[in-house]
Amino acid sequence: MSIPLLQDKVVVVTGAGRGIGRGIAIMAASHGAKVVVNDLGGAEDGSGSDSRPADEVVSEITNAGGEAAASYATVTEWDAAHEIVETALSFFGRIDAVVNNAGNLRDAIFHKMTEEDFDSVIDVHLKGTFNVSRAAATYFRAQTGGCFVNMTSTSGLIGNFGQANYAAAKLGIVGLSKSMALDMGRFRVRSNCIAPFAWSRLIGTIPTTTEEQKARVAKIQQMTPDKISPLAIALISDAAQDVTGQIFGVRNNEIFLFNQPRPTRFAHTAEGWTPELVLERVMPAFQSDFLPLERSGDVFSWDPM
Repeated sequence: MSIPLLQDKVVVVTGAGRGIGRGIAIMAASHGAKVVVNDLGGAEDGSGSDSRPADEVVSEITNAGGEAAASYATVTEWDAAHEIVETALSFFGRIDAVVNNAGNLRDAIFHKMTEEDFDSVIDVHLKGTFNVSRAAATYFRAQTGGCFVNMTSTSGLIGNFGQANYAAAKLGIVGLSKSMALDMGRFRVRSNCIAPFAWSRLIGTIPTTTEEQKARVAKIQQMTPDKISPLAIALISDAAQDVTGQIFGVRNNEIFLFNQPRPTRFAHTAEGWTPELVLERVMPAFQSDFLPLERSGDVFSWDPM
């Protein structure tokens, strides 16, 4: 009988009470992990709290013979994030992986977005990822090993309407993840990103007032959250110990590897540039390689497979 992929590993999953996080927590437990199910239990916009989502996932795991503990702390606060990690240590004696999945949405067209809309989304996604990861990093360094799986989005990697806050947070997570991979690599700590395509209660807040919006949502509804879990579990496993600093995507039964920004064109002048020379020589030379203003749906235009 083969040993489960995550046998005796302790995995913290934030935002694990519903959707993608729930699926990852349950699959991690089914592959031998001891799981901290963290969920504030807030509404889609991040407001409020409710212990039931985390408790229900813990019950599902333990009823199936697994081991799990609930955490209701918010990821947005430094001390609370440390409490999440301490829950793993208190219940299971160690921590081996963090899946940064907690999220919220406050969509608004840019000229109508409020400071609160922006700050709330940055706090949960970007600062929350930093807070929990930083809390775990001390232990990963001490034990010379650990793994971060961070949720990004094609809203940041490619673009989308009405999501300046979300896109900024999610692309910020890519930079954060790469930095964690670089800084922590000497301690055998890995960090990767997943851009998930999946129907969730957060996606359910997308407006459907136009036919285009309705078609977009209908396409997303085909992609269930459980499709994301296999890649996350694979990345946490020791079999992926050489995989770090990468950006993956999951879209139903499709898995993607995203490229990362690198120079594509080059211009040089020995005399130095003036604004006039840039306009005269550089822009025309580069123009054929300019990227169009695309949204995620423009790039992923085919039906999910």
